[in-house]
Amino acid sequence: MDVSGGSGQPRSGNDEPAEHPAVPTAPTTAPADQPDTPGTGRSPDDEGDARGEDARDGNTEVGSAQGGDAGDGDSPDRDAEDGDSPDRNTTLADDAATPADKHRDASPSEHRSLAHSGIAKGEPPQPRPKEPGGGILMGRPFGVPVYVAPSWFLVAVLITWVFGGQLDRVLPELGAARYLVSLFFAVAFYASVLVHELAHTVAAIRFKLPVRRIQLQFFGGVSEIEKEAETPGREFVLAFVGPLLSLVLAGLFYLALKPVEPRSVPGVLLAGLMISNLIVAAFNLLPGLPLDGGRMLRAVVWKITGRPMSGTIAAAWVGRALAVAVLVGLPLMNRSGALGGDGTQVSGMDTVTDALLAAILAAIIWTGAGNSLRMARLREHLPELRARTLTRRAVPVQTDTPLSEALRRANAAGARALVVVDAHGNPISLVREAAIVGVPEHRRPWVAVSGLAQDLTEGMRVSAELAGEDLLDVLRATPATEYLVVEETGEIYGVLSAADVERAFVKAMARPS
Repeated sequence: MDVSGGSGQPRSGNDEPAEHPAVPTAPTTAPADQPDTPGTGRSPDDEGDARGEDARDGNTEVGSAQGGDAGDGDSPDRDAEDGDSPDRNTTLADDAATPADKHRDASPSEHRSLAHSGIAKGEPPQPRPKEPGGGILMGRPFGVPVYVAPSWFLVAVLITWVFGGQLDRVLPELGAARYLVSLFFAVAFYASVLVHELAHTVAAIRFKLPVRRIQLQFFGGVSEIEKEAETPGREFVLAFVGPLLSLVLAGLFYLALKPVEPRSVPGVLLAGLMISNLIVAAFNLLPGLPLDGGRMLRAVVWKITGRPMSGTIAAAWVGRALAVAVLVGLPLMNRSGALGGDGTQVSGMDTVTDALLAAILAAIIWTGAGNSLRMARLREHLPELRARTLTRRAVPVQTDTPLSEALRRANAAGARALVVVDAHGNPISLVREAAIVGVPEHRRPWVAVSGLAQDLTEGMRVSAELAGEDLLDVLRATPATEYLVVEETGEIYGVLSAADVERAFVKAMARPS
C-alpha cells in the first residue's frame, strides 16, 4: 500500500545533545530519539548541588502582552491568530517538559499484498532516515531499496512445510527432497509478490511520486509511496497495475505449464505459481481498503463526487465488511470444499488453521481500512497546519545574556521563545526549551543563554508562509526541536517548536471531517 511519509532520527544542529520531539507527519515508523540531558553551562564545581534541584520556571510565566525589548521580531497581528497556535499562558519550562518521544501513530499507509493486502495511502510525511530500514537489504531495482522483513522467514518455513505435504501426496518418490522443492516454491512465490510491488513502484515513479522502499513481509509485500496521487485516474492506475501484473504472471506460468508433464517437479511448481498468482490478483481486486480493489473503488467514488474523502469513506467501510466476510466465510468455504477440498474428513487441526488464517486476514483488512479513514481525515485537515499560526513569539538576546534576564524579557514581551543574536542583531542560535528546564532557578542568573542554544543552520530557517505538506517537508528535511520563522523580507517572525506542530497534528486527527 502507498505510504505517504518517511521516518527518521532528528538530530541536533550543533555538537550538544538535544531533545527531539517527533515531527508529525505520518506516517510514520521510526521512533523519536530519546531526549538527552541538555547542557546548562554550569561549572563543574556547581554540578553536584545542581543535580538534585527540581527544575522549575520560577517567574517565567508568559502572557500575551505586546512589547518587549527593541528588535523583537513579533508581528503585530500575532494575537489575532488562532486555531492550533500554542497556548500563550504557559511557561518556557512547561513547554520544554513536553516529552520528545511522545507516542504517535507512525504506521504509514502502504501497498500491501496477500501478497498484498492492498494500497491504503494518505498518511502525511514523517521524519525519515536517509536509509530506511526494515530487514535485510536485497537490492535496489529502479533505485528503490527492497528489504526482506524477519517475518518473511517464518512464512517461508510455513509455506515449505505445507507445500511439502502436498508434494508428498503428488510425488511421493521425492522423499525428503520435497522440502527443498517447497523452499524453492516459497522463494519463487515471493519473487512474484516482488513483481507485483514493482508494478506499483514503476507506476508511482512514472507519476513522479517518491517511493521510500519495498518490503517483503508476513502475508506479502509493501510498497511505501510517500505522496498521494493527484487525480482519481492516477489513483486507479496506481492500484490496478499490481493485480494486473499478478494476472500476467499467472498467464505466463500457465503457458509454461502446457508442454510440461503435470506430475513432475516443474509441472507442480508451475501449477502452484499459476494458482498462487491468481489468488493474489483476485484477493487484491476485492473492492475494499486497504486492498488494491479498495483503492480502485476509492478512485471511482472520488471521480464521481469530486471528494477524495468520500471515496475513502466508502472504500473503507466496504473493507470492513470484507474483513467480517473473510472472518466468517473463509473457514466455512474450506469446510464445505469450495476452495478445492472434498468437504469431508476435516480434521480439528485443519479447522483451527482455517480459523487462524481467517482471523489474521480479517485483522489486516479491518486495521488497514481504519487506518485509511484516519489518515484521509488527517490529510483533509493538513492545510490547517500553518507556520504563521503555530509560531511562538520570540525575543532576541545577546550571547552573554543571563538566562534569568532573558526569561524576564520574554515575560515582559509576552514571548515564549528566545533567539540569540550577534552584535548586529542577526540570529545565530535558538535557546532550547529542554535546556531551560535543566537549569535550576537559583542557577539561572549565572548561566548564559549561549550555553543553552542550538546553532542555526540554513534548514532551520522556515518561511512564515509555509503550510500543510510543504511545511512538513521542510521540517522533515532538517529535523530539530525548534526552527526560526522568518518573513519574506528576512525579518524574524518567531520560533516554531516541533512539539507544537505535533500537538496541532494530533488535534487535526481528532477533528470530524
